Amino acid sequence: MQHTPSRSRSVAVVGAGPAGTTLALGLLQHGCAVTLVSDRTAEEIRTGTVMSSQITFESALEVEASLGVTDLLPLSPPLGRMSYDTRRLDGSTAAFAVPLDTPARSVDLRLKVPALLEEIERLGGKVVVRSAGVEDVEDLARTHDLVVVSTGRGGLVQLFETDADHTPYDAPQRVAALTYLTGVEPDPAGPGLRYHSVEGVGECFTCPGLTVGGPCDIFVVEAVPGGPLDVWGDVSSPEEHLARLRDALAEHFPQEAERVRGASLADGNGVLRGSFTPVVRRPVGTLPSGARVLGMADVVVLNDPLTSQGSNNAIKSASFYLEAITAHDGPFDAAWMQRTFDHFWRGWAQWACAWTNSWLRPSEPHQREVVDAAVRHPGVAAQIVAGFDDARLFSPWWFDADAARAFVAEQVATESARFDPRDLRRALGQYATGVTVVTCEDDEGRRWGMTANSFTSVSLNPPLVLWAAAKSSPSLPAFLAADRFAVNVLASDQHHLSRQFSTSGAEKFEGVTLVPADELAEQPGAAAVRPPVLEGTVAHFACRRTDLVDAGDHVVLFGEIEAYDAPGGEPLVFHSGSYRLATKHPDL
Repeated sequence: MQHTPSRSRSVAVVGAGPAGTTLALGLLQHGCAVTLVSDRTAEEIRTGTVMSSQITFESALEVEASLGVTDLLPLSPPLGRMSYDTRRLDGSTAAFAVPLDTPARSVDLRLKVPALLEEIERLGGKVVVRSAGVEDVEDLARTHDLVVVSTGRGGLVQLFETDADHTPYDAPQRVAALTYLTGVEPDPAGPGLRYHSVEGVGECFTCPGLTVGGPCDIFVVEAVPGGPLDVWGDVSSPEEHLARLRDALAEHFPQEAERVRGASLADGNGVLRGSFTPVVRRPVGTLPSGARVLGMADVVVLNDPLTSQGSNNAIKSASFYLEAITAHDGPFDAAWMQRTFDHFWRGWAQWACAWTNSWLRPSEPHQREVVDAAVRHPGVAAQIVAGFDDARLFSPWWFDADAARAFVAEQVATESARFDPRDLRRALGQYATGVTVVTCEDDEGRRWGMTANSFTSVSLNPPLVLWAAAKSSPSLPAFLAADRFAVNVLASDQHHLSRQFSTSGAEKFEGVTLVPADELAEQPGAAAVRPPVLEGTVAHFACRRTDLVDAGDHVVLFGEIEAYDAPGGEPLVFHSGSYRLATKHPDL
């Protein structure tokens, strides 16, 4: 379902990587006038050096499918599984393998980006080939309603201040070497992502992919700087790069060394080496003229490729920005820019950054325990693998020892369940629901909230509703103690709030706008003490809790509606594990 702006908006996108081209394509499909600045032509990109080790997982693939990107590309090998193994300094090892719910894909950006550039031009977008600097961006700002910067080249990254609070490193934590190969011995278990780690040394991950010459295998070696795997500094040719790769695999990842024995470079430009410091930057850049521009993708959220989050973050950022731009009728001022980035950060990027940064450090004892548990318990392994698609799934148990133990215990308990919990959840997910955030306030004035799609009406007279909370939720004690709660029915543009409130932590309400208390007090039947109500929802219901029912691993809370408001709008819908938009049936 597409949103049509009240007037045609002109947007300039500087940078033609996966984020910039995805955003430009989506904007054109929504009727915007688009100028896309690329430092190379489609043909120059197609015949140039490889740009990344992109592995695109389910959530990002869904974005591409919705915009028609999938139809523009040749079919790449499906990555149907992931295997992981680690070797530690104390000599211990751990290994597991898990199928992916939906296959991942890897398409060389030298194929993808040119196809998108050509489609953008076909749809009427203006593609300008220029290595843009600050003056070029100034010109674009004078002639467009909005400028989005998705490349740091030409000094443009200097427009965006580093966010020290979210940037824990001041130097590269890995030295990466990327190689595209043909003739690699296939994985006998089938095509998938193979991930290896040697503590204190580095990592190696491989997967089949599709490159300009056809099918290939992609190898990425990540070395701890100064360690025994950091051997790429003096390499001067593709052939020397391949020889160094063979030596590195033979010494540290012998299972992969055997597979590349008869392999050769996919092409002369199929190698890349380098390092960078993971960084988060503030999203609003100020030009010398005082004009504001919006940063996107690697410009503002740059992760080490260790966990394969780069392309996924880029594509997801484009989807968040696309929704914000096409739903906005006012000026694209600094406040709007900050809010747009905040939605992406809180709804997606914060978890990818926290998880990736944690993998760059020596593992904590509880993290080792979780990985060891994954060897014995498929549910634990499946959750780790699912986190590569959506790093929010690692919160809070990857970062907290108590939560880790509770998580493992919960996964172990499901092994004796009557049905496979993942398959049952998939089946139940065929019932489409709305999405709510339920909130309350404790006696000390602290706010609590959690995402729930179990909300339902029970009775009109008296007006009763119910919702269910997991017994494992850290927020549940607050709701059990509170005598009132509010059910906030989210609008279609509030999926970031659904994700934000679905994890634990005091920061759930960070950046969330609440309906002012004086406005709530004017509603009929308003109680003296009201739970917090989120602004911008399609409806909210303030309720007095009337009953509790113990129900397996959940508690069902009943409430009588004391006040409500329903301004309406497009609701957020959840179906088959994904957020959806509702639309009127064509037969009605």
